[in-house]
Amino acid sequence: MENRRKFIKRLGLTTGALGLLGSSPLFAINSKSFSYNPVKIIGKVSDGKKGIAHVAVSDGEIVVTTDKNGDFEFWSTGNQPFVFLSTPSGFALKQQTNGSARFFVPINPNRTKNKIHFQLERLAQKDENHSFLLLADPQIQDEYEVQQLLNTSTPDVIKTIQQIDDPNTFGIGCGDLVFDRLDLLEDYDQAISKMQIPFFQVIGNHDMDVNARTDEFSANTFQKRYGPTYYSFNRGEIHYVVLDDVFFTGAGNDFIGYLTETQLAWLEQDLAYVTKGSTVVVSTHIPTHNLVKNRKALYDLLSPFKVHILSGHTHRNDNYVTPSYFEHCHGTVCGAWWSGPICGDGTPSGYGVYNVKGSELAWHYKAVGKPKDHQFRFYQRGSLEEFPNSCVLNIWNYDPEWKIAWYENGERKSHIRKIRTVDPLSVALHLGKKIPERRPWVEPYANDHMFLFEPNDHVKDITIEVEDRFGNKYLETVQVG
Repeated sequence: MENRRKFIKRLGLTTGALGLLGSSPLFAINSKSFSYNPVKIIGKVSDGKKGIAHVAVSDGEIVVTTDKNGDFEFWSTGNQPFVFLSTPSGFALKQQTNGSARFFVPINPNRTKNKIHFQLERLAQKDENHSFLLLADPQIQDEYEVQQLLNTSTPDVIKTIQQIDDPNTFGIGCGDLVFDRLDLLEDYDQAISKMQIPFFQVIGNHDMDVNARTDEFSANTFQKRYGPTYYSFNRGEIHYVVLDDVFFTGAGNDFIGYLTETQLAWLEQDLAYVTKGSTVVVSTHIPTHNLVKNRKALYDLLSPFKVHILSGHTHRNDNYVTPSYFEHCHGTVCGAWWSGPICGDGTPSGYGVYNVKGSELAWHYKAVGKPKDHQFRFYQRGSLEEFPNSCVLNIWNYDPEWKIAWYENGERKSHIRKIRTVDPLSVALHLGKKIPERRPWVEPYANDHMFLFEPNDHVKDITIEVEDRFGNKYLETVQVG
């Protein structure tokens, strides 16, 4: 009983916090196997004065909406751990004491009827325009890495939040919050709490209970701290969805990128309440574009919408642009597993920053310890052995809408070619059986955001101009070599 009290205190789910009425703090996620004991869920969503209509409420299987009085009811199978709501636009995002978002209430499977009250707070400022930060793969495994997260990465994120200066800012932790050390989730929470914005957490393959016998129970520890592993919420004109695409096979630490039928069926219901043609932002840990086996089923459900997919996992930065979706696979907070300042593809340790106006997103990648305009890295002629006459650029957040040029003697040049190769700094830091010292198994990654060009042999200095898809120009004057 004492442990349960501590857990409830940590979540802030005492009576009235989310308005939990008449429900025990017992969790279905403490079970080791399913038992089908239906539970009737009866509840209300209000602002403290009156009910709020048309709010989606779910247990992860069934999705219903509140009536004109803010009331809802449905039968749950008794195997889902939470009732949660898709926080509507115009209402504040509540936080737990650990800094993560609070939008769920535990189901007591030992009672045939659970009464639940979600009490929301109306925003003082509209949220049509808002911002969010995405942190992929903090992946801490020991005290050194905890201190790096707390004392290097976190202050940089806090500074960015202060510069954004938007009361409607939130964060997304895009999985692999820790590196198998689930006891270090408390340290991760400490970092998140310092940022003082609500964070929505995504489960990663290194955040699972690998002693579980099936995927269904591999998220027990994660759920006890952060709630459901898939859910949705709304800000302004955007519908946000978080999915769990890490499927634990039960064989050691083995997993695949896969979305369960239960989750897809929930998503189909959730999206039925979203206006077709609107913008939907989906966060997953594993990139769907090439690593989720049943990704077509997901894309079919998302096809009526304008879609951005946000992911991590690979410790490299990639942008996949298709007619159906734009997937942003982010470089990581930990770089190459805290072994140095960059990922294996040369992307700096960092995080994504997104600014939303209406239904449109603008974004950039923020390198830890660097100014906002640090968006590429230049290498002098001959930095790549196989291209001895070429200068090299790594533009880690490049997509086909970016423009690249250089100026020599005042003349603009733009005959630059994109190739797939390795980053020279990554080669220097990572190539070899004994380096990097902390993670000698890290190696350089060939990537698709490298560029070659050849200035005139007689030119010593040039100015490089890189322009992103939003018209932001990044300039740097360099010596050719």
